Amino acid sequence: MAFVQGEVSGILMDKVADWLMRSALAGDALEAMIQGFCERLAAAGVPVVRVHLSFSMLHPLYDALSFTWRRGEAIEIEGLRKKDGLPPERFLRSPYFHLLSNKLEHLRRRIDPEGPSEFPIFEDLRAWGVTDYLAFVHSFGGEQRGMLGSWSTDSPQGFSESTLAALLRIQSPLAVAAKMAVLNKLADNMLTTYVGGDAGKRVLRGQVKRGDGDTIRAALVMADMRGSTRLAETVGRESYIDTLNAFFDAIAAPFNRNGGQILSFLGDGFLAVYPCERHRAPSEVACRAALSGTFRATSRMADLNRAREQKGLGKIAYGIGLHVGNVMFGNVGLTDRLTFSTFGSAVNEVQRLQNLTKKYHHEIIASSDFAGYCGGNWLEIGKEQLAGAKQKLIIMHPDFSDGGAIAEDGNFEEGYDRMSDAEQVMMLHREAEHRSPFRREMKKLQ
Repeated sequence: MAFVQGEVSGILMDKVADWLMRSALAGDALEAMIQGFCERLAAAGVPVVRVHLSFSMLHPLYDALSFTWRRGEAIEIEGLRKKDGLPPERFLRSPYFHLLSNKLEHLRRRIDPEGPSEFPIFEDLRAWGVTDYLAFVHSFGGEQRGMLGSWSTDSPQGFSESTLAALLRIQSPLAVAAKMAVLNKLADNMLTTYVGGDAGKRVLRGQVKRGDGDTIRAALVMADMRGSTRLAETVGRESYIDTLNAFFDAIAAPFNRNGGQILSFLGDGFLAVYPCERHRAPSEVACRAALSGTFRATSRMADLNRAREQKGLGKIAYGIGLHVGNVMFGNVGLTDRLTFSTFGSAVNEVQRLQNLTKKYHHEIIASSDFAGYCGGNWLEIGKEQLAGAKQKLIIMHPDFSDGGAIAEDGNFEEGYDRMSDAEQVMMLHREAEHRSPFRREMKKLQ
């Protein structure tokens, strides 16, 4: 049913602006803020049927978050990985691209229910009964930061002058509140990306002093690339970094889900932990999750090496050590330069187990303690006196024929490399300055 509009109350719009400021000061999440804002905007009598907002996140892995609110429906959120490549034709013909490439702040169009659509998105809007559309761009200041959005109404008369005035006035309070929420999320994103999910939460909770930490029990995974030094010496810097990232994408990603978290990348290797309670049942869950991740990692490495072979590239060899034990987890370093890390005998032991993959010519080696918690079929391949250990450690290798008993980690690849609408918009935002009419004409001549 179309919204029949009257004059928009300035008093109610001031209430919406006040709520935005309170939400920002309270540190509300961006998602909750946008949902609350849209509902209050509609409750104040603003005849919006659809609101779309995109925010640049300056995230190491993600370009942006976008929110689509439609009256009477749950809000839709997109925030997927960056991916290099040219934007599709739909985005080159979008209102946002028209705004950015022409350095406009606003773009208004009446949606003709019968005539041709100037932009592809108008076909969707027409199906929702939209009669009037207003797009905008609002900078946060600084490169690549900002908010793009659009307001749509299904009012038969379209947007009135009072409605347009109300929407233009509310954009600045929305931008201020959103910027605060974006910066809060940015801090969380950066900590999660660079120090890990659990460590990032600890820092945000105030565990920032040198010596702060805990002793936890965990299944431990340490993996390392073989021949990395030789590779670095024989290929160029860019090729080596690309190879290293491809290696980490294949082998490390399975250990950063299903209860696991990668704590640190150590040159061409990494350490992952699966925290658990100090009882048998949770230890079994953690170790089996780590082993499931190991099976997934070896499968992905096999795929990677087949792809490399087809390109005439060499195979990437690797080793994985698996262990379980108590580790210390906390802040170490200088008073003004700290890092979250794990240390202790169990960490030293899993590192030595990983190194033993070279001696025993197996890609995966586990301690007998780890194997005992996993169940399944294991092969004893030796006993080793590890430095610092009181007794010899029994060295085990998993029987992959029993791999079917280990559960996979769900829809692992779903949406992993797909580019969202929000990312396309922000990519266009960055490229807008380089798409002047002069540059376009020159490109035609090339």
